Amino acid sequence: MRIDERPFLVDVEGDRMLAIVTIPAAPARIGVAIVVGGPQYRVGSHRQFVHLARALATAGVPCLRFDYRGMGDSEGPFVGFTGVSKDIRAALDGFFGAIPGLEQVVLWGLCDGATAAAFYAGSDERVAGLTLFNPWVRTTSGAARTALTHYYARRIVDPAFWRKLAGGRVRWGNAARDLKARWTEALASESVSSSGTHDAAPLPARFADAIGRFAGPVLLGMSGNDLVAREFQQAAHVQPELSRAVETPRVSTVEFPGIDHTFSRAAWRASIARATLEWLRERFPGQLEAAARPANGLMEVK
Repeated sequence: MRIDERPFLVDVEGDRMLAIVTIPAAPARIGVAIVVGGPQYRVGSHRQFVHLARALATAGVPCLRFDYRGMGDSEGPFVGFTGVSKDIRAALDGFFGAIPGLEQVVLWGLCDGATAAAFYAGSDERVAGLTLFNPWVRTTSGAARTALTHYYARRIVDPAFWRKLAGGRVRWGNAARDLKARWTEALASESVSSSGTHDAAPLPARFADAIGRFAGPVLLGMSGNDLVAREFQQAAHVQPELSRAVETPRVSTVEFPGIDHTFSRAAWRASIARATLEWLRERFPGQLEAAARPANGLMEVK
């Protein structure tokens, strides 16, 4: 299918922010806005966001990619993933202005981009759904528990570790100190300020609250070979509020066995595009029909 890619600038508090829309010949009435994580810019690791946007547009779904302020080709200071609501809103304003007939948008995020998308979604009625891959809910104790459960346990059964041990290449002092530190952190509880404010709560609780306040459907994607995904799943296992949030009928989960955090192989990138499209077709069949006014001035993208 012929698609068009067009850059545009939006103003956010006096700073210019760069965005790119990928537009099908006959755009659907629902689009996908990619909220990057990292921090990184709109292309993504292994050009994954470029590939994703073009794959979705080829299937008729218009796509938006953009650079936060302070990242890539955008001006201004970068304030971190918890402070990008104004950036997302400005990018969506430009997205809807660029595509006549666009009615709703799904936010697609990876890592802390997924968490940023979840935090934003409930504040904008244009957001109809969330697709969140390997969401970032890092806490000190959560990271330590994940390392103990997955990293150290995997090393014990790794033949390479035992070869290093037999060859005298394991520094026991360093290893013991690191293991003790991880164990201490894993046993520590996450603190919440006495004020009980939302911003003071640990990330898993804030993520759960955001999903609870958002009324639309959610797709959770989990890479099989990724400690960020393992930490999310472990947090959902031990924290009741997160468990309740992700186990509702609105939330679907898809697993990607053996795949890494950034979907670094072409086949893996194709798998996330496929999963995203299948979920969109299931949840938004009516909105995937073409808008009344097709885009003009298209170019072939290979």
